[in-house]
Amino acid sequence: MHFLYLSLITYNEVNLLKESILRLLKNSRPEYLSGEEICGSLKVTRTAVWKHIQTLREEGYVIEARPRSGYRLTAIPDRLYPVEVLDGLATRVLGRDIDYYEEVGSTNDVAREWAAKGAGEGLLVVAEEQTGGKGRLGRQWYSPRFKGIIFTLLLYPPVSPSRVSQVTMLAAVALASAIRLETGVGAGIKWPNDLLVDGRKVCGILAELSAEIDRIGHLVVGIGINANQDLGDFPEDVRDKATSLKLETGKTVSRVRLLQASLESFEHWYGLWLEQGFEPVRAAWKEMSVSLNCPVRIQTLDQAWDGWAEDVDNDGALLLRLPEGDLQRFVSGEVSLRMI
Repeated sequence: MHFLYLSLITYNEVNLLKESILRLLKNSRPEYLSGEEICGSLKVTRTAVWKHIQTLREEGYVIEARPRSGYRLTAIPDRLYPVEVLDGLATRVLGRDIDYYEEVGSTNDVAREWAAKGAGEGLLVVAEEQTGGKGRLGRQWYSPRFKGIIFTLLLYPPVSPSRVSQVTMLAAVALASAIRLETGVGAGIKWPNDLLVDGRKVCGILAELSAEIDRIGHLVVGIGINANQDLGDFPEDVRDKATSLKLETGKTVSRVRLLQASLESFEHWYGLWLEQGFEPVRAAWKEMSVSLNCPVRIQTLDQAWDGWAEDVDNDGALLLRLPEGDLQRFVSGEVSLRMI
């Protein structure tokens, strides 16, 4: 299933009518709404209403029908449908245009295609399942259908390409804040942007850039949150390294609400960064970090470095104090880090 909500394209009148019916049913809960009231409100036939009710049922909405009473919405599916994401979303820009897929190879790839077509700032590409997801350093990102939250944001930050590493750290702060707020899980940040709970990864972030020497063409920020995975949903080789919010809380997470909270938090931190620079982000990142002021090992492409993670600088690079006393600087995207 694929929905498209973009200002570049005139949205399908059929889908608009279906959503209007859904909105009426939501507003009337828990009472029944008669077919006659729906027809009168939307100026459509009973047959049209019935067809759209059937479509909504096929999409997972539970709608009861009772003679002489009408229709009643009793359950909303755990799906990241655009109509659900937009319902109550408190952002001005991020997530206002949405491209939705049940299955996609990579949300980052789709976002880049939209950038080439001129899509605007804040476009959200979201998928229930991603078959070709990528993590940092070329690793695969596993995302079983209807369990995780997989999305990409398209951004055009008016800054030099040298500041892009700050956006990945900004994203980590935004996502950790949203997870803490919505679930109570104290997700911490491992440099530069992995989110961990008790040493296990719960969220990954991958930013990909198109730029010239002195300006950014576009930036796509891909995010994968392990929301409702059970242990068996993870491949065996990562079960001791990954976790989900459901595993941590013992409760199913509302994926729609967590996605909304993530977008709202990202917009807040993105705006703060554009207005005030990196320092507020850096301060929050350090407060949430689980990989500072401790011994670490950093693995580059051809060498491993052991030392003490002392700080991050104004560019977001990690400052590692080596056993000999020298301070070594590592740039985002070129290293991986693990606790030792």
